[in-house]
Amino acid sequence: MNYDFQKIEKKWQEYWAKNETFKAQNNSEKPKYYTLSMFPYPSGAGLHVGHPLGYIAGDIYARYKRHKGFNVLHPMGYDSFGLPAEQYAIQTGQHPAITTETNINRYREQLDRIGFSFDWSREVRTSNPEYYKWTQWIFIQLFNSWYDVGADKAKPISELVAVFEKEGNETVNAVCDEDVSSFTAAEWKALDKAAQERILLKYRLTYLADAEVNWCPALGTVLANDEIVNGVSERGGHEVVRKKMTQWMMRITAYAQRLLDGLDKIDWPQPLKDSQTNWIGRSEGASVTFKVKDYEANIEVFTTRPDTIFGVSFMTLAPEHPLVAEITTPDQKAEIEAYVEATAKRSERDRMADVKTISGAFTGAYAEHPFTKEPIPIWIGDYVLASYGTGAVMAVPCGDQRDYDFAKHFNIAIPNIFDGVDISEEAFADKANTVIANSDFLNGLSYKEATQKAIAELEAIGQGKGKINYRLRDAVFSRQRYWGEPFPVYYDANGLPQMIAEEYLPIALPEVEKYLPTETGEPPLGNATTWAWDTANARVVANDAIDGKTIFALELNTMPGWAGSSQYFNRYMDPRNTETIYGKEAVDYWKEVDLYIGGSEHATGHLLYARFWQKFLFDRGFVPVDEFAKKLINQGMITGTSAFVYKDEESNTIYSKNLVGDKKVNPIHADVSLVNASDELDVEGFKSWRPEFKDAEFILEEGAYIVGREVEKMSKSKYNVVNPDAICEEYGADSLRLYEMFLGPLEQSKPWNTAGITGVHGFLKKLWKLYTPFMEGEVAEVAPSKENLKTLHKTIKKVEEDIENFSFNTSVSTFMICVNELTAQKCQSKEILSPLAVLVSPYAPHIAEELWQVLGNTTSIAEAAFPVFEEKYLVESSKEYPISFNGKLRFKLELPLDMSKEEIEKVVMEHDRTQDYLQGRTPKKVIVVPGKIVNIVG
Repeated sequence: MNYDFQKIEKKWQEYWAKNETFKAQNNSEKPKYYTLSMFPYPSGAGLHVGHPLGYIAGDIYARYKRHKGFNVLHPMGYDSFGLPAEQYAIQTGQHPAITTETNINRYREQLDRIGFSFDWSREVRTSNPEYYKWTQWIFIQLFNSWYDVGADKAKPISELVAVFEKEGNETVNAVCDEDVSSFTAAEWKALDKAAQERILLKYRLTYLADAEVNWCPALGTVLANDEIVNGVSERGGHEVVRKKMTQWMMRITAYAQRLLDGLDKIDWPQPLKDSQTNWIGRSEGASVTFKVKDYEANIEVFTTRPDTIFGVSFMTLAPEHPLVAEITTPDQKAEIEAYVEATAKRSERDRMADVKTISGAFTGAYAEHPFTKEPIPIWIGDYVLASYGTGAVMAVPCGDQRDYDFAKHFNIAIPNIFDGVDISEEAFADKANTVIANSDFLNGLSYKEATQKAIAELEAIGQGKGKINYRLRDAVFSRQRYWGEPFPVYYDANGLPQMIAEEYLPIALPEVEKYLPTETGEPPLGNATTWAWDTANARVVANDAIDGKTIFALELNTMPGWAGSSQYFNRYMDPRNTETIYGKEAVDYWKEVDLYIGGSEHATGHLLYARFWQKFLFDRGFVPVDEFAKKLINQGMITGTSAFVYKDEESNTIYSKNLVGDKKVNPIHADVSLVNASDELDVEGFKSWRPEFKDAEFILEEGAYIVGREVEKMSKSKYNVVNPDAICEEYGADSLRLYEMFLGPLEQSKPWNTAGITGVHGFLKKLWKLYTPFMEGEVAEVAPSKENLKTLHKTIKKVEEDIENFSFNTSVSTFMICVNELTAQKCQSKEILSPLAVLVSPYAPHIAEELWQVLGNTTSIAEAAFPVFEEKYLVESSKEYPISFNGKLRFKLELPLDMSKEEIEKVVMEHDRTQDYLQGRTPKKVIVVPGKIVNIVG
């Protein structure tokens, strides 16, 4: 019987779906195991072979854990809100919900074809109102919470109000806005409700604020830093500028230290932990206040080196600093405004990365040194960020390379002591220390002593204090988009935000005619005609009903993409619960994700925000643990081998790869589907695909056009995408799964080469052939041989070790060796072939199910126990001794390992072949090394 993989795979996929084979229970006597892959954004392009890599690894582990007796939760869903669907809607007028549904159906078809053991009964889609109801609910909980520094946790805002009513805010130690004024209980009670609400906004964990954002005019929305590449939007390559806008913010900074400390408790890749550590950016130092001469203004700076305060030569403000416009002198105004405008076109990420460019402008204003009272010129420079620290730095050229370079570039006076001393000379450090310590109270002190003394002196004059600072900024939570979660917020007659009561959630996205911002610059929801909240009847009504009394305008922004992905892993635990976000029994049982697999590119986006939300939910008692994933693995990337043709720069001539020579040519991507295994291009197909080259002259070599090859990220834009459907059609899903694992270690990037899949496909055919005697008729019960058992148990041992260590690539090699050995041994023992099918099952589940059935089993192989390794089958009981005469090997003899030297010598000397070689002679001596050799001398 032939290995008909298409028939077999279709059969078992239908069986799993019909019988809900992989459905997990929320309560079980079995131990639980929760394995999760980051859910995909369903793009119109569908999956390419690089996408399933992490899913396959997670599926292998999930299936393995089921075999090991665990109740396994292995869900899948879709991160289905996002900018691409909205942009497509803008271009075509088609509602994002329609394209998203189409794309999801395509993804589901592809995922099912690869044979994943997902519990589809738990599927979630972030764009479904039934799902984002709970995202809106979490937003409300955040709004109704504050952070108590003393308790180091979030608490209900009602508890803060109770404190205000009893004793005011002087004893409150909270993470809040810096401009909060102190008040007594009596003063609080004397405030009207609107004034009280404005104060509470300064304490809430989600709040409104004017923030510098990355604004993309072409897309009409704010972008996160990780949505900007090389200064332009990742989506479409559009210009991005810095702009101040009123936005919803998340007070993630309250959790900065806990986010750092929590990294020690989780088994995540160290590079990822380092990324989060650097992003949070904890620094110890001092906050220093510099008075601005001739203005009623102060500049606050944070420095990690307060001991260098006597080396301050100038100050640099971020171009966006609110004081810039106020203190700039008239004669410097034009230069400053031009510089600010130019800086607005650069993203923060670009400004942080650019360490070579020196640019800036002088404001004309001066600050006063806290101790010497000397004037300090105030400059602006784009290397200072408004979002980091205070947006101002005290520049110490004698202690910082960039400050020194800035001072030299703009000819800012540096103390005379540095005249003639190059910054690279050793003498510079000595002279720098002299300037830095040029004060009676710092002279002769060590670095630590000088730091403490400087802070004490600053505190004494009221111009500074010790401080711990974090690079982490509060997260902008508003997006000027349509296709996202609506905020459950309306604005009252005082313009203050009010939360819609939880029982009226979800607040569903309204229909709009256009998905672009309005003509007056409002977000796309400004185009909605039915987008107002009727407080009397608790429902969404038409905008023209707004009266400012009982009917009010709803929020026009939507939530960012990371909102839905920040709690989906918890919602999977109880996804059909309509009463609560998740039932206590479910979350207490599953607790957290045991194994999470996904890309490292989410290190400081999704993963940081998800940890923040988890800690908040833990504080408020909604989840039982404060870290959502115990172990995380970043899968590597499967790269594609791109193909290139070479067009002459000055003519419509295209040269074959080996004929380019020193000609000036432009490499142009060719679709890899037009190239065969010999790198030969289908020229006519290329001309049809790219009509602009239909009249081009192709210069061939030996009658063929040979393309150039280069390994790049697999991407639709590089035309090097390999469709998994085509692989499944030609070789089967089991071959695809095995090959993706066989390519190399899970965490490493590796290039795809379709030609290589024939090897694993050939292995599956060999595996199939082992079982054909059972397909063709009755096979007598055959006891396993010693060799059979040895092969099986060394395979069990290796495969189990590989899976536990996530070394899936080496397991595939082990399977190949095992099948080759069993084939050579002509194994026909069910005692061997049954456990072998179970071993293979996590990797190649379809063929394993079929072989399991062939052996007479009536239940799914998913229910079978994982084979148990027994050491005794690998213990050797005998040794094949080389028998030598005068050091020359003559024959071999297998003897028990437990024989003594005397017994070995006796058996060897009595052997017929020994007697033939000796021909009656008595040897001079017999050398016996037990377990190694026998040498007969003379």
